[in-house]
Amino acid sequence: MQFSRSLKQNHLFRRLYRRGASAADRNLVIYCRRNGQNENRIGLTVSAKLGHAVRRKRLRRRLREIYRTHETAFCPGWDWIVVARTHAMDASYQELQASYLALARRLGILKKENPA
Repeated sequence: MQFSRSLKQNHLFRRLYRRGASAADRNLVIYCRRNGQNENRIGLTVSAKLGHAVRRKRLRRRLREIYRTHETAFCPGWDWIVVARTHAMDASYQELQASYLALARRLGILKKENPA
């Protein structure tokens, strides 16, 4: 992730949950808020209630890869938290990607595409 850092501090997570905008579907919930910097900070949450460690780690890797491949399409200067829901554990990569991008578009953190 060349334009981004991980979001790891608990107080930043709590602030995003409390004050950030959110969008959800059956697979994911995304919370976001401007951070006043020139880079994005990304946090991932996959609850232990969703399954064993191997399956949770696989889902985290998929979500990180979706962000990495589309990183240039996202507006800079945002803090994000991506929360996995139960259906995400059984979703295919393509379903997760479609869900991720649709939620980002709904929140306005996906750059507008040029019709050129």
